Amino acid sequence: MCGIAGWIDFAREMSEEGSTVRAMAGTLANRGPDDEAVWTDADAALGHRRLAVIDVDDSTQPMTAEHDGRTLAVLVHNGEVYNYREVRAELTARGHRFRTAGDTEVVLRAYLEWGPECARRLEGMFAFAVWDPRSRQLLLARDRLGIKPLYYARTAQGLLFGSEPKALLAHPSLECVVDAEGLAELLAYIATPGHAVYRGIRELPAGHTALLREGAGSAVLRESRYWSLPNHAHPDPLERTVETVRGLLQESVRDHLVADVPLCTLLSGGVDSSALAAFAARSGSGRPRTFAVDFEGHTERFRKDFWHEDPDAPYAAEVARHVGTDHEPVVLRTADLADHVVDAAALRAQDLPRPIPDMDRSLYLLLRAVRQRSTVALMGEVADELFGGYQSFRDPTLVDTANFPWVTMGLRVAPHGMSTGLLDPGLLRKIDVPDYSAQRWSETVAEVPDVPGESETERVMRRVGHAHLTRWLPLLLARDDRLSMAVGLELRVPYCDHRLVEYVYNIPWAMKTADGREKSVLRSAVADLLPDSVTQRRKSPFPITQDPHYGQVLRRRFNAVVADPASPVRPLLDGPACAELAAEDRPIAVDGWGERRNVEMVLQLDAWLRHYRVRLDL
Repeated sequence: MCGIAGWIDFAREMSEEGSTVRAMAGTLANRGPDDEAVWTDADAALGHRRLAVIDVDDSTQPMTAEHDGRTLAVLVHNGEVYNYREVRAELTARGHRFRTAGDTEVVLRAYLEWGPECARRLEGMFAFAVWDPRSRQLLLARDRLGIKPLYYARTAQGLLFGSEPKALLAHPSLECVVDAEGLAELLAYIATPGHAVYRGIRELPAGHTALLREGAGSAVLRESRYWSLPNHAHPDPLERTVETVRGLLQESVRDHLVADVPLCTLLSGGVDSSALAAFAARSGSGRPRTFAVDFEGHTERFRKDFWHEDPDAPYAAEVARHVGTDHEPVVLRTADLADHVVDAAALRAQDLPRPIPDMDRSLYLLLRAVRQRSTVALMGEVADELFGGYQSFRDPTLVDTANFPWVTMGLRVAPHGMSTGLLDPGLLRKIDVPDYSAQRWSETVAEVPDVPGESETERVMRRVGHAHLTRWLPLLLARDDRLSMAVGLELRVPYCDHRLVEYVYNIPWAMKTADGREKSVLRSAVADLLPDSVTQRRKSPFPITQDPHYGQVLRRRFNAVVADPASPVRPLLDGPACAELAAEDRPIAVDGWGERRNVEMVLQLDAWLRHYRVRLDL
């Protein structure tokens, strides 16, 4: 796992710009603490930060392919290619010779053999850039589901690229600007393909490549899609469907266990992560390690809420005993969650404020603790998006409202969306989150073709599934990638195997809920591996602290921001509403999603505007 950055300019002597690209890559130091390097020629400068996971001693980057003293291509690569051995064998049969044992050289040689089409041959999580000095062209490529990030910004005669926006923002030519559309994207909490919130920065969409060439007057860039969700009738009956899901998931876990460094599994006690732990325990690669997050005193003070029926820790411990793992709870203190350093690290990792930052800080602290013992961790993300685990799948009043189900849910809490209750009403009317997200919903629906013979209910649920996989999942993958990379940990997501995704996406909703419960196909597929208490457990999201002391911390910080005349967020706030809340002598409520989320967003926006020096062009 690594960080990549680069600058291509056809009108500049790029061999003199190594220091600029080194500074860009330097912002990604946490993604690659093991090594750094920069490669330059007349048109290109490529930078790399390395976290060594496979072929630890070799496979350094930027990696070059040479022949008769001439450079054929240069690669910087982030991620893992799980079928690299098979691709390597095919390339060897075609005459290629390898000097390393890892997947990076396989990607480089795949480009030499198949050009931009090489991305289709690769399976895994990856983002890479290949500079070809022979044709003076740059190829950018990103994996099918967008597990690994890749951003770029056009310039007059080329482009900048990097694993995270911070790498591009480190370039002296790029100003940190967010306009009304960018702010609407941020507050709506959707992931429009290609949209990066910051003006001038674009995220290469999942399943896409981009090719940059020199043109007359300006460089020419062309994006191309090489993969998308297939839409077709499901061919299998229920029993065969359950068997196929089990086989695909087991195979995916096996592929994701390949590493030359310590590896573990994150275990919540839900069916998603428990299934991964069970398959890992049966893999024959030794007794797996598992880690679970908990909060100090959480089980004792737990109160049932809309999202959480019970605490996770007892279930995680039960699964660990049942399948046979070396299990370790990571117990977080409120003081850790409230630490300014942790808050700043989680925000800096993501480059953007988020409406649930306490969850982000909890995940950051969990991953930081895990990193002390492992370099790679498997997690159960994506199962809910695939198998329909969320309330936003199951509530009929959410799934067909001409808007994203989770946005509709947020609009029920506040008229302008989740976490916006303390923002200026005039500002909210101007950016108009409900209208913005409704437009994006229309675009999403237009991408989903009708499948012959499908009922109206199945047609609606296909659209809901598509939306979750293409507009919601990218938010989670981005969070997971940034927070894990901030501590130098590689997170792997076996449910993101594209073969599993293609198969499960097309399973009819009636079959996904065959026993009247969410994720019934997955529950059936792993029922013999797990305790009944886990396979029958209701979906429980990532836990949040319910400690009232956390509400006291939020109160102090909120009152300080509201009272600070120099606070950059003040022009964005509903002054009377904030003053009224600040005057109350009580902790901020921590047992709900209204007040807590509104206050957290104010604090996040203030820190973001302050530390990133964002210019809002609204």
